[in-house]
Amino acid sequence: MKILRAAWRALRALAHVLRGLWIIRTEFGRLTPDDCALLVREWSRGMLRIMGVALEVRGSAPTSGPMLLLSNHISWLDILVMNAACPVRFVSKADVKHWPVLGALITGAGTILIERESRRDAMRVVHQMAEHLKGRDLIAVFPEGTTGDGRSLLPFHANLLQAAISTHAPLLPVALRFVDGDGRISDAPLFVGDTTLLASIWSTLRADGLTARVTYGHPELAEGRDRRSLARDMQQAVQALLDQPVS
Repeated sequence: MKILRAAWRALRALAHVLRGLWIIRTEFGRLTPDDCALLVREWSRGMLRIMGVALEVRGSAPTSGPMLLLSNHISWLDILVMNAACPVRFVSKADVKHWPVLGALITGAGTILIERESRRDAMRVVHQMAEHLKGRDLIAVFPEGTTGDGRSLLPFHANLLQAAISTHAPLLPVALRFVDGDGRISDAPLFVGDTTLLASIWSTLRADGLTARVTYGHPELAEGRDRRSLARDMQQAVQALLDQPVS
């Protein structure tokens, strides 16, 4: 029964993705940013429902920018979950544009792509982020630079935080968790190590009682800190959110 249910979810999810691509190509160009954000939020919540993933939000989601959100990174599902809680513009590694179907959706929604190995490209992205922050956008980054196990953090890369420093924008720590029906941490959506994208998607589709939990901390200003010390402090803030009781 799990396999049949997962297959049905997969078919509905694919149809929902195609609908999302159609919306991006036919409607985004003539809508206001607020209207686009509402569409992204409702589409994302619809996809979570289709996949059998409940959404739980703790803390206060930001209502306006400029603000730079910094979150731990667990899964391909993270962007979807964060957009369901509060639509933001993401900075993501350029590899996502090659993901089957999902890549076109992520890039079409205005994601800022970065070549992680290129210092020159990082400088370009920092300038691009700064322009969006000056336009009062909400921007989210995964400063670990790759996915982790959802329990502990990898060191935060500091480069992209320069955009918030130079524009005097506040930074907001965010913690993502996936829990099962018993309130325990779930590994179903993990996309780490040798796990393939398709294997992670299938594991998610087969999961029972999966809940995506988004916990927002408190915004902070750089207040004279350089990007490295700020990255260390923000890593500690996100870890403190992850250290909160699971249930």
